[in-house]
Amino acid sequence: MTTTIIWVAVAVVAVGLYLSWTAGRLDRLHARIDAARAALDAQLLRRASVAQELATAGVLDPAASIVLYEAAHGARQAEPDQREVAESELSQALRAVFADGETVTEVREAPGGTAAVGELTQAVRRVPMARRFHNDAVRAARAVRDHRVVRWLRLAGHAPFPMAFEMDDEPPGALTADGGATAVR
Repeated sequence: MTTTIIWVAVAVVAVGLYLSWTAGRLDRLHARIDAARAALDAQLLRRASVAQELATAGVLDPAASIVLYEAAHGARQAEPDQREVAESELSQALRAVFADGETVTEVREAPGGTAAVGELTQAVRRVPMARRFHNDAVRAARAVRDHRVVRWLRLAGHAPFPMAFEMDDEPPGALTADGGATAVR
């Protein structure tokens, strides 16, 4: 009788430890998602700010300036549920404005243009990396949350279901073609 009680107690403790470890892991994954989302938001804001500064600097032709400014402003002012669309539109505007190397060369020749192009190049390169880190964290949390035990015992608590950030983040070819040799570090 005592041996059975000891084995039951060991089993209960083992299950409790497993559940505690799983809940802690989920909590760490949600914290990782929050940190990755903050980093992604910072990179998106940086990209929109640099694009807006470049649009108002007077180094682009008026039509390109308007297109770029409107897309950057829309990305900065977008509501959370429209953010992915607005950021995709900014990516498309950047590709349209910097479709060829001539525009990049013209901007570089303007006073302070080399620094502006370098900063924009860094910004458009960092956005896909930040989005990838965020989406990887979301994928890992979803995998843990999909386990039956986690769902049945509600180990995720009241944390919202993690959502990936899907957007068009392809950088303009003319900005990334030089390998970032002019990027400001």
